[in-house]
Amino acid sequence: MKNGVFTDYKIFAGNSNPELAEEIASIMGKPLGKATVSKFSDGEISVSLWETVRGLDTYIVQSTCKPVNDSLMELCIMIDAMRRASAGRINAVIPYYGYARQDRKAKARDPITAKLVANILIAAGADRVVTMDLHASQIQGYFDIPVDHLLGMPILVKYFQEKHLDNLVIVSPDHGSVTRARNMAHPLDAPIAIVDKRRPKANVSEVMNIIGDIDGRTCILVDDMVDTAGTITNAANALKELGAKDVYACATHPILSGPAIERIEGSAIKEMVLLNTVPIPEEKKIEKVKVLSVAPLFAEAMIRIFTNDSISRLFD
Repeated sequence: MKNGVFTDYKIFAGNSNPELAEEIASIMGKPLGKATVSKFSDGEISVSLWETVRGLDTYIVQSTCKPVNDSLMELCIMIDAMRRASAGRINAVIPYYGYARQDRKAKARDPITAKLVANILIAAGADRVVTMDLHASQIQGYFDIPVDHLLGMPILVKYFQEKHLDNLVIVSPDHGSVTRARNMAHPLDAPIAIVDKRRPKANVSEVMNIIGDIDGRTCILVDDMVDTAGTITNAANALKELGAKDVYACATHPILSGPAIERIEGSAIKEMVLLNTVPIPEEKKIEKVKVLSVAPLFAEAMIRIFTNDSISRLFD
């Protein structure tokens, strides 16, 4: 560091999303830092850094996705290794922030795991977090360090603008995604509709009603993540049954667990557009699924962090 400004930076990656990390590093014109992230025979995470990070601005690219606990521990142990190696600043780049769905006490004796993970990352030694489309925006306030919250919406909006779909309506699959639907509807100059549903238990949803005019229109369902795909496929099927012309769907985080792919394949969804914050295995890359890259956005954000430029201007 010279006069309060870092003179160089290095990018490292754990095992959760190496393809995305490689793409980000390539765009930034840097090789990934040399590190080994492996396991001892009993399953403990082992981390070895093979190059100096002393005094440097360091970035660890690691989504806390499946296997979630391993991914989180890899990130924490890499942060600890860099702190003990005297890194100048440690930036945890977390395209998908796991454990975010329990962000409040919805009922008595619930944990708040989003806050717990924030505490763990700070205790490990992270100086900054860079993430995308948190399940709830208020999670930024769970950290006592800077958080750069990137938005996947502009990438999705640009894709649909280039498709030149007509008679559009943007649909929120539940009440929790209404703000997200409004944010997509504005640049696409489209109205919104809302799927009114209840959730009898975790990962199970039941469509109750559609609020808004979708008859004969092209619908785009928008959500922050697709896990088992029950919510979004039920919503798509209901839209089609109630008169929608075509149904597209999009989301930032492709968790795609359990029967997700089978549900998407058998649903009324014409095309599912996802971002690569979480790696999608080859066997899950079906014809209906279109994957867009977040690497250019993360690369630009990381460069701006290094040079102390504005992140918010990326979304003006």
